[in-house]
Amino acid sequence: MENARKSDLLIPLPDDAQRQYIDARSTYTAWEDARKEALAVRGGMYWKKQGVGEYLIRTGTRNTQKSLGLRTPETDAIYTRFTERKAAAAQRLADLKETMTRQQRMNRALYVGRAPNVLVDILQALDKAELSEYFTVVGTHALYAYEAAAGVLIAPPEAMATQDVDLLWDTRKRLRFVANMKRLDASMLGLLQRVDPSFRLRSDQHYTAVNSKGFEVDILRREAIEDDPHPVRLTEDEEDFWVVQAKKAGTLLNAAPFSAMVVSANGHMARMHTVPPNTFVRFKRWLAEQPDRDPLKTSRDKLQADIVAALIADYLPQYALA
Repeated sequence: MENARKSDLLIPLPDDAQRQYIDARSTYTAWEDARKEALAVRGGMYWKKQGVGEYLIRTGTRNTQKSLGLRTPETDAIYTRFTERKAAAAQRLADLKETMTRQQRMNRALYVGRAPNVLVDILQALDKAELSEYFTVVGTHALYAYEAAAGVLIAPPEAMATQDVDLLWDTRKRLRFVANMKRLDASMLGLLQRVDPSFRLRSDQHYTAVNSKGFEVDILRREAIEDDPHPVRLTEDEEDFWVVQAKKAGTLLNAAPFSAMVVSANGHMARMHTVPPNTFVRFKRWLAEQPDRDPLKTSRDKLQADIVAALIADYLPQYALA
């Protein structure tokens, strides 16, 4: 593709916006690490008098309790290390939350991001619920991760125009997913309604939820193989998503992991897990060749594949197409 053509597709972020993205990403990754540390010391410890002795009790987040033994110098040390680690983790997380708030304001002031606010809110909700590992963003919205990673803006507005996000659910992890949803005592639809109470399942497409502004969330899965259940609902809640099979989605699930911090128009940040850009290009080119593909979508598939191929060539050469 000639340079003139590439310049029509990709616009480098201004220097101040690029520097701000780098600073914000540094804060965000530090906050992710701090949150992992805080999660590792969830619950608590206390001494319980029983009979003539005291026992160290470890409590969990679901009112579980486990005795760690009689009070001894060893259990005293365990208690001290835990409480110190918990206090330090809480303080670090609180400090980084304050820094994150400042970075969000700077993101907004310097027009660092343009991902839809509702998309970033959904990604944050999945992350907070510890469900991110079960979903991969595929389709048009993955472009926000690629342009963030490359420090560019994708120029053609028709390449980014969409009112739905596709979340590919990993059926290989369904047992752990179901266990986590039971732990949360929630449905997937209920989780989306925490983001926007107006989300409802479409009566004609039970794999799609739509909010009052017309933004849709589609839950996809690979075509049923091996011991995959089919059909399958995400949770036991009768009002929850039924998941739709997508052609060649197994290829996307098997791709190497790729993630980037994306920024919404209001400056908020979230990590998007998607497929590597070279996998995206190959999939979009394959999709454009399918005879039953909507012609309007085919033209966009080709445009998106060309854009990401150009982005790889100039900004992300480590994902070079074979």
